[in-house]
Amino acid sequence: MMRALYTAASGMVAQQYNMDTISNNLANVDTTGFKGNLAHFQDLVYQQIQAPGAPIGASIVPVGQQVGLGVKVGSSEKEFTQGSLVQTGNSLDVAVEGDGFFQVTMPDGTTAYTRDGSFKEDANGAIVTADGNFLQPQITVPQNAISVGIGPDGTVTAQVPGSSQPQQLGQITLARFVNNAGLSPIGGNNLYTQTAASGPPVVTQPGLNGAGSLQGGYLENSNVQVVNEIVNMIVAQRAYEANSKSIGAADQMLSTAVNMSPFQ
Repeated sequence: MMRALYTAASGMVAQQYNMDTISNNLANVDTTGFKGNLAHFQDLVYQQIQAPGAPIGASIVPVGQQVGLGVKVGSSEKEFTQGSLVQTGNSLDVAVEGDGFFQVTMPDGTTAYTRDGSFKEDANGAIVTADGNFLQPQITVPQNAISVGIGPDGTVTAQVPGSSQPQQLGQITLARFVNNAGLSPIGGNNLYTQTAASGPPVVTQPGLNGAGSLQGGYLENSNVQVVNEIVNMIVAQRAYEANSKSIGAADQMLSTAVNMSPFQ
């Protein structure tokens, strides 16, 4: 009887985690380049009452008897599907259409990765993220530039006074990983860091070696589908309620057993 209480409680804990994941997805539905999370669950160990194939006299038990002891959170995986592109009109905004991440130099000199292409110019004309971290490779826009353009292959050009041809400023490269889901997100600034699970980055020009192309003047929206998340929320809520009712039913059965005791 007590086994059912703990099993159902593990289900409630798992669905609470599921609800937390869904809530975070919905909260970031308008976050540029955000990738939604999906919670995965695993069953816990089984109490083996009778093993399948066990001998009983001259016979073999064809099926066993096991009682599951609940559920646990297996993982929370980022889904790196493509988000929709929205035109902004800002020449330094750029979206990746396909696979790949922009490279960003952190204050400590390490490299982080992002799908958020809402870049700015700092006081010296360097292209930086909204937090002031340098785009890698570093590109600087001349102070007298009239306009800036970013091509599908990552070429950054600027139109300067006195020149009929755009001046090439640099080349944006993209980093690809064998396992994007293995990247570790850095909360607060739309960045990821490399891990042993993601593998090392493969840096390449946009449009080559499996990397996506760039769309200048666009940003990538979150890939969160609100309708799907609402449906998942309802399912999680119902599963939570069902587990709570299991606890109530087990409690009533336990109460009946206690009240039947001859030692009252």
